[in-house]
Amino acid sequence: MTADRLDWTNAGFADLDDAQYRARAGELAELLGSEVSGGKLPFLRMDFVPELLPELDALIPWLRGFEHMLLLGIGGSALGARALQKAFAPGQDQPGHSGPWLWIADNVDAGFLDVCMDRLPAEKTVVVTVSKSGGTIETVGQYFLMRDWMRARLGDAWQEHMLLVTDAEAGFLRGEAREQGIRSLPVPDNLGGRYSVLSAVGMIPAAFLGLDCRALIDGAREVAAPLAKPGLTGTALAAHPAFELAVWARSLMDAGFAEMIFFTYIPPMASFGDWFAQLWAESLGKQGKGSQPIPAVGVTDQHSVNQMFLDGPRNKACIFLTSPSQPRGPRFPADLPEKFAYVRGKDFGELIHAEGLGTRMALSKCGVPLVEVRLDRPDARAAGKLIALLGAATLLTGWLMGINPVDQPAVELGKRLAKARLGADGLADEKADLDAFLGAQRNEQEF
Repeated sequence: MTADRLDWTNAGFADLDDAQYRARAGELAELLGSEVSGGKLPFLRMDFVPELLPELDALIPWLRGFEHMLLLGIGGSALGARALQKAFAPGQDQPGHSGPWLWIADNVDAGFLDVCMDRLPAEKTVVVTVSKSGGTIETVGQYFLMRDWMRARLGDAWQEHMLLVTDAEAGFLRGEAREQGIRSLPVPDNLGGRYSVLSAVGMIPAAFLGLDCRALIDGAREVAAPLAKPGLTGTALAAHPAFELAVWARSLMDAGFAEMIFFTYIPPMASFGDWFAQLWAESLGKQGKGSQPIPAVGVTDQHSVNQMFLDGPRNKACIFLTSPSQPRGPRFPADLPEKFAYVRGKDFGELIHAEGLGTRMALSKCGVPLVEVRLDRPDARAAGKLIALLGAATLLTGWLMGINPVDQPAVELGKRLAKARLGADGLADEKADLDAFLGAQRNEQEF
């Protein structure tokens, strides 16, 4: 077992009133037990894994027949896949890469889709469409276009280049899988997109890229299993790091810390900040509550937004991701100018550790409560542990806030208004709101 650690030394607990939240460990343990036994929280139960792993094994020979994968998905259907790609298959962004290539269409970006349709070789490409509901128009709209593109280029063989990840029983994409004979894998019930990276949603692109899916899942199980164990007690929950993170985060909100920085000092894992931002914001931004997540990358952001972190409003806390086991890189020569003598003979990789320590100390000195998450080795197993830890901590933080951390009602409002704008049936209230909004007196200025 790797020695991954949370370092609470500079978390600022002495200045927080956290007793009321620690006292709720028994209540939350009981709630966890009820939710798990009721078939909810699959990202903690992980009972979908025994079926998923053989399905992945069966798909891998087929997937290896393609050079390109185009992933159609948005939000939680894409952010986890991108984080894993950047962390563990970075070659696509490096000189001399020869494949496989993963392309992610995670926005309404007509220009990007045009390029994909113009330049991707259809005969060497698999299109993976990810939508739990099967009705996400940004994703399903791209599916319609890529379906026609494949048909035009491959004729009757087009279905062999498509894979659908959607609800096991219902929705448009499930109907497509049945009617068109397209390969498909299910998204487990009660599994929201932002919690879904270790399901087929993230594991299919991971398998295509050759990542160690079993290590990712085993790492997550190590963290999640104690929380999903029958008979979980308040004492056991109180000892779990996810509960400690939740108590810390909730207490910070009471103390006026309205922003949570996720500062990554493991460069390949920088995109985990974007994944965390959705997890935290969409789960906890409810009823006027929550804290705003801010992804930051070390050392890049030391030269940009760190000025605000250090000398701006004292309303920020920080989760600080590090690892002592990173590439050493080339060694600085001994004949450097005297002004740079302090790096003579040192490995280039030493800079990331020195810069990380300096930033961590500066943040603490400037009054930013900070928890260091230190991965012994930033490998797939550790990434799985991190995913489960942050997912569980987010869930527990939401419960301590008195909100539902697995829904997203405000996001759904925006989706309904967009459908009204496009002329979808029904939605009378949304269409009335749309008319009022568009008909308002404009206050505009040229620039």
